[in-house]
Amino acid sequence: MALVVHKYGGTSVANTERISAIADKVLLARRADDRVVVVVSAMSGETNRLMGLAHAISEQPSPRELDVLLSTGEQSTIALLCMALAERGVVARSYTGAQVRILTDTMHNKARIVDIDTTRLKADLASGKVVVVAGFQGVDEDGNITTLGRGGSDTTAVALAAALKADECRIYTDVDGVYTTDPRVVPAARRMDRLTYEEMLEMASLGAKVLQIRSVEFASKYNVPLRVLSSFEEGEGTLISGEDESMEQALISGVAFNRDEAQVTVQGVPDQPGIAFGILGPVADANIEVDMIIQNVGADGSTDFTFTVHRNDFDKAMGILRSTGNKLGARKVEGNAEIVKVSLVGVGMRSHAGIASKTFEVLAQESINIHMISTSEIKISVVIDEKYLELAVRALHKEFELEQATRVVC
Repeated sequence: MALVVHKYGGTSVANTERISAIADKVLLARRADDRVVVVVSAMSGETNRLMGLAHAISEQPSPRELDVLLSTGEQSTIALLCMALAERGVVARSYTGAQVRILTDTMHNKARIVDIDTTRLKADLASGKVVVVAGFQGVDEDGNITTLGRGGSDTTAVALAAALKADECRIYTDVDGVYTTDPRVVPAARRMDRLTYEEMLEMASLGAKVLQIRSVEFASKYNVPLRVLSSFEEGEGTLISGEDESMEQALISGVAFNRDEAQVTVQGVPDQPGIAFGILGPVADANIEVDMIIQNVGADGSTDFTFTVHRNDFDKAMGILRSTGNKLGARKVEGNAEIVKVSLVGVGMRSHAGIASKTFEVLAQESINIHMISTSEIKISVVIDEKYLELAVRALHKEFELEQATRVVC
């Protein structure tokens, strides 16, 4: 008898009609002789509503009290879903994160899971009950309610699947799987049947927003098979699992992109030990994450230092660097907030040379200039002007034949 974990996001449980539809899905899973654990998010828009209430009271709400408030969104959903299941003759029991005892660290608003006590869940499953758990939340050692940050319900579901040794964790969303790229940019984009954890991690970190990165990391660490499915239509979805040597791997699996990029350049600083720390240290102290980095050494003994940050942090980073740049003797500090990052992802790159050169050739044919380049074993990323984003994605998608069900494999 299989044990499966279902996770339903905010749009899947947006109202009582949708919650009733989810109850029907769970009922069908039970009829297939599956033991079922369901993890749910707050109803669509509820977390934002609660956040708005908090900020109407206080400009800087207490992180502890904010977690207490935000956790109530999921608490409503678990109770309503259990009521809907009861109407269908299914015995179900709801649990908040604290009741399960999903133990986290003490970092309010972005806590990390430390341990899960599965004793009560296993007892309920053994007695034939459906278990419904509030996603996104836990409790620290002192009994304080904590939340896991945006998208944390995915992490809750995968962590429960790992702790219970579930056969599969099924993430139900408003899309029917993971696509070779965003269908809104490339209508011919194709749903992929299967991806490796590595590929999904890269795609999630590079802009594909189907799954939260931490949930994929958790699944990879504990070897939990993940399947992305639609809440609104039937289908096989996309399976995300470990690399299987018997599988033929596509050369390129997908094209990811991120619009939330900005570029900062510090020109003409002395080329000497410690200069990189002198530039990036104050940026890190301001809790600004840095992505791609390039350092160019000039013949005159100076160096230019370029890196990217999230666009929301651009103004803050520029302010810091204008101050530190003067202290470091920089000739100039300049930035560009109208750039994007486009990336090719695929485990097939490991065994094929020439992917980078082909990528650069395709972009050159479209007269697209590359500002920065970053590579790994299974990824090639380029920074380009934002106005060329859709052109670049379409050209690369076509060149590597990603719209075809049968592509170059290794």
